[in-house]
Amino acid sequence: MATKEQVYEALHECYDPEIPVNIVDLGLVYDVEVKDEQVAVKMTLTAPGCGMGAMIANDARQRILALDGVVEATVDLVWDPPWNPSMISETARQKLGMG
Repeated sequence: MATKEQVYEALHECYDPEIPVNIVDLGLVYDVEVKDEQVAVKMTLTAPGCGMGAMIANDARQRILALDGVVEATVDLVWDPPWNPSMISETARQKLGMG
């Protein structure tokens, strides 16, 4: 069985193609739930109209499924609460020149 920490590590390898920062540091991952061999993630995008949403969610799902002990993974895109730049981690802010 994968741990929540392992799931977050895998999600650190998933990037929004328009921004050189991973989805965790961008503050897009709202919730990770691990139950036995199933992982459920709730995440958002920087904008509801982002055309890359399905691609990013699928990339995240594939990275989770690659973890040992994961048989099923779901990645749900949610819009509540709405994402805003204050959710970006300090590390990512510095990388983006916002710090």
